[in-house]
Amino acid sequence: MQLPAPVPLSDTVEPYRLSPESRRVFVGLMLGMLVASISQTIVGPAMPRIVAELGGMDHYSWVATAAMLVSAITVPIVGKLSDLYGRRGFYLAGLVVFILGSVVSGFAGNFWLLVLGRAIQGLGMGTIMPLSQTIIGDIIPARQRGKYQGLMGAVFGVTSVAGPLAGGVITDHWGWRWLFFAAVPIGIVTTVVIARFLHLPHERREVKIDHLGIATLTVALVSLLLATSFGGTTYPWGSVEILGLYAVGTLALVAFVLVELRAEEPVLPLRLFRSSVFTASNIAAFAVSMVMFGSIIYIPVYAQGVLGVGATDSGLILMPLMLGLIVMGILSGLLITRTGRYKAIMVTGVVIMGAGLFLLTLLEADSTQTQLTLAMVVLGIGLGMAMQQYTLVVQNAVSRSDLGVATASTQFFRNVGSTVGIAVFGTVMTSGLAGAIRSHLPADVGAQMPPGAAGAGSVLDPTALEGLPPVVVDAVRQGLADQLHEVFVLALPVVVVVLLATIAIRVMPLRESVDDVPVAEEVGHELLDSMAQSVPGVEAGGPDVRVDTDVEARPRVGAGV
Repeated sequence: MQLPAPVPLSDTVEPYRLSPESRRVFVGLMLGMLVASISQTIVGPAMPRIVAELGGMDHYSWVATAAMLVSAITVPIVGKLSDLYGRRGFYLAGLVVFILGSVVSGFAGNFWLLVLGRAIQGLGMGTIMPLSQTIIGDIIPARQRGKYQGLMGAVFGVTSVAGPLAGGVITDHWGWRWLFFAAVPIGIVTTVVIARFLHLPHERREVKIDHLGIATLTVALVSLLLATSFGGTTYPWGSVEILGLYAVGTLALVAFVLVELRAEEPVLPLRLFRSSVFTASNIAAFAVSMVMFGSIIYIPVYAQGVLGVGATDSGLILMPLMLGLIVMGILSGLLITRTGRYKAIMVTGVVIMGAGLFLLTLLEADSTQTQLTLAMVVLGIGLGMAMQQYTLVVQNAVSRSDLGVATASTQFFRNVGSTVGIAVFGTVMTSGLAGAIRSHLPADVGAQMPPGAAGAGSVLDPTALEGLPPVVVDAVRQGLADQLHEVFVLALPVVVVVLLATIAIRVMPLRESVDDVPVAEEVGHELLDSMAQSVPGVEAGGPDVRVDTDVEARPRVGAGV
């Protein structure tokens, strides 16, 4: 069925404006997203100093892993519970928990107390980040939501760059403990704003909580994410520990699916995956996160290890990528709000993203910083045009009662995608690095070099760099360039997956009201009414009739699209 072209908003209604109360809520949501997302990156530059003071070098990665794991587990659970019991209480609780985790981390007297504080922070982050996006869906119609989600995406982009920079400055001037204390006043202000102005209508549903689903999901996520994070680094991929974790995670995941198929109110309703819009959007969000976080992690490695950019400047190397992401994210959101069209923008963004990644594959050991900057700008433009829109698409495709769990699912797939991307690309970079370095050494020098004498760390560590012969330094840089080329080449098929999933997203008119029924659901209800008139014994909307509402949608009468 052919959909009529969306009509520009300016031709149908007065320009949309948030009420004063909603504007204050939106500012509070942006502050909440700011403190939650910056906490993911701000600790990195301080880790050497933290470990030097508290110990725990053998468990270095747990400071990041603890927050990541707890956040990933929390996201889908809180999304579902907020649908059942309302957003306000959970969002405020998430802020309080995050502040508590910041205080515990700041006062930590030993390494494992810091890990505990980060885990508590992760619980708060896993609540704040998805609910910030969900509440936007509660207060802003889908047709108007693009520009506001573009601003929210800009916050994420800013923190990706500002986090490491702020972490270095704060650690140098006030000490690493202020990395956590600095978040407390912002968290308190956000709590006051949300408590004062956020009042969402909600009809509480008394249902049986899916405890078994939560338990099996937790076991599955912990096992699979730990295996992916530690594989190839802490333990070999073929080790008993990694294979055992994957086996436990797979069994728990199968058990979770079986539980959800029978649960009265499943924590992650599998029926949502019957919608091609929901499924394709989450596949694309997963793959986009693989590309984005792989780029964020390994572009600075190329800049510092191959081009020789100083450690001080390496924190700024991602600025072109993030500027492209932020600017195009905001402009794309404004354009979607004005025209009601989103799919062409998303597909174009993915193609541009692929072009940027292709430019990264052309980088060699003798490439210039200008070439790297051009590749990052193109990649950032593509990410900005596509990344944030998948949340909009998912929110527009589900009913209000599923808004929380659907939004949380997108955040969840992003979290898992970033973890998988970093792990897989990291394995590719490190697994063949020694051989790549030796291939660039003269035969006589290579024969005399003991195993492990030169590696990527030699170039990334200025002290170690000074002690190496120039011929070895050159070989390390060329070998590292070769392996990073393999990383970027591997990311190209991932972009193809993003493109195919984005093309598969069926266009649905953006809803004009936060209370509108998704057009696909409305068509399904009309089909039921038709059946009730023609089939004896069938009542319209009756519980015994199920209709796959993933059909060609049509615009609502008077919807203005």
